[in-house]
Amino acid sequence: MIKQGTSGMPLLKQQAMERFDVDEVLTRDELKSGESLSRMLGKQQSNVMVIEDRVDLSVFDTDNVKEQQKPNVDFSWARKAIEACRVVKDDHEIAMIRHANVVSSYAHEQVLASVKRAKNERELNAVFVMHCHANGCREQAYGCICASGTNASTLHYVHNDMPLTGRLNLLLDAGCEWQCYCSDITRTFPLHGKFTKESRETYELVLLMQSTCMKMIRAGVLWEDVHMKAHTVAAEGLRQLGIFHSHLNTQDILDSHITTRFFPHGLGHYLGMDTHDTGGNANYEDPNPFFAYLRVRGTLPAGAVITNEPGIYFRQFPLEQELKDGMWKGVIDEEVLKRYWEVGGVRIEDDILVKDDGYENLTTVKSDVDFIEAAVFASD
Repeated sequence: MIKQGTSGMPLLKQQAMERFDVDEVLTRDELKSGESLSRMLGKQQSNVMVIEDRVDLSVFDTDNVKEQQKPNVDFSWARKAIEACRVVKDDHEIAMIRHANVVSSYAHEQVLASVKRAKNERELNAVFVMHCHANGCREQAYGCICASGTNASTLHYVHNDMPLTGRLNLLLDAGCEWQCYCSDITRTFPLHGKFTKESRETYELVLLMQSTCMKMIRAGVLWEDVHMKAHTVAAEGLRQLGIFHSHLNTQDILDSHITTRFFPHGLGHYLGMDTHDTGGNANYEDPNPFFAYLRVRGTLPAGAVITNEPGIYFRQFPLEQELKDGMWKGVIDEEVLKRYWEVGGVRIEDDILVKDDGYENLTTVKSDVDFIEAAVFASD
């Protein structure tokens, strides 16, 4: 049923059929009458698949539904079927996501061009929303994350109002929605036009994590393998920076699970009518700490849209207390780590269309260091 709001003229039945490409349109009164339901059920008893708690089963008890027509109601398959269907997008859906990415990418670029005139996080948040709205995308796909300095170590930061003075970088995770389809883009940039040594090292490591994983994306790839590749690159990179002791090899680091403290979320999630879209088959009860927060499990199908969003975060909670308790003795060099607390966190996120022979990046705003620094530097 298409629910028409109370504001504006309602669509006529023929207009609704043409606009939404559906087979039949009924008014609310026609649905309530029961005659249409009786006609759709047919003369014999049938099976009806519904999502539990989403359908008022009393509709089947109306006088217009004969006893022999009352269906067998199945609660087990509707949700599974809908979620599976939503994973693979058709050309129209991909076009919607592509358009949302174009508008969001432009808005990200406008934020970069406004950095040096801003005094606090909310001003940059407002720049992003304004440019989305001005370009026809009035809805945000999710609440913007506009996190400066150490605030960027909080994955789902919500305040978006802190002053920018004295902070190194800003992490902007923001995407608009177009015709009910979402985008989801993250860029991290230096507030003063140039990354510090530690910030640049972290940024380049995250960029390497993303580009390495990007090369693996194609139909049939096991997403757990791609996710673990990101952890492997993180382990090697943090060891090279001296944050992990040099005597450790990559497998030693992975076996300790220490990278889950610096990269504490999944590599990506499906994207569509929801930002964290359906069909990922997540298992949040998985005892393996690498996979406990992974929103997508199993192989990727062609036509899916998934985010590729590695990150490195220097989270003083819980890491500082764990270090005091001696938990990572022999793994982390605490003196080196102290130099990175101010970096906060770096995440780079693009929206990726999975294809039989590879992938297409639907996100158009660039992420290389030279572009990021030049865009902020030119914002004077």
